Amino acid sequence: MEEKKGKGVSRRDFLRRVGAGSVGAAVISKGFLDAPATEAYPTEAVQSPKGRSVVSLKVNGKPYRVEVQHRQTLAEVLRDELGLTGTRIGCDRGECGACTVVIDGRNMYSCSQLAVWMNGKDILTIEGLAKGDKLDPIQQAFIEHDGPQCGFCTSGQIMSGKALLMRNPNPTEAQARRALSGNLCRCGNYNREVEAVMAAAKAR
Repeated sequence: MEEKKGKGVSRRDFLRRVGAGSVGAAVISKGFLDAPATEAYPTEAVQSPKGRSVVSLKVNGKPYRVEVQHRQTLAEVLRDELGLTGTRIGCDRGECGACTVVIDGRNMYSCSQLAVWMNGKDILTIEGLAKGDKLDPIQQAFIEHDGPQCGFCTSGQIMSGKALLMRNPNPTEAQARRALSGNLCRCGNYNREVEAVMAAAKAR
């Protein structure tokens, strides 16, 4: 695995600083700038004083420039900077999957990704699935097949299922179960969630 993910920030440094896996509360910059649609993403984040960088990224099809602290996670930036609170924070240590988003076509835990590593990335969150009032097929399938119970893990489950269907429009049930295996459901509603993914595949 590549050690260096962003200029001056490595995964080893990140894990060493957060100790047992919990990220300390950060004083978060409240401003973010919409980037011009024609702006080309740089290959590295632009360094700012005092442990900050400006990253360019695309979220749900919209380009942004965001100033982030080097210790901020993607989950924190999505929720606290961009207001995309559909990305949930559960364990905050890359175990439960509630914070799952799709990054460049792959489902990933956003709590285990530093925001500074996201420069130039294309990120899809639960808020980016519906088109106006029309739900994405996987969202509709979760409703029709009683996928949500308490609902806390649902957005992460849906994003893992969406990533699978983006890679493989016609998965087997075994493949659907494997795709959701990184998402914990405290209600134990796994069979319904797998049924929803399979139904969404048929709807597509």
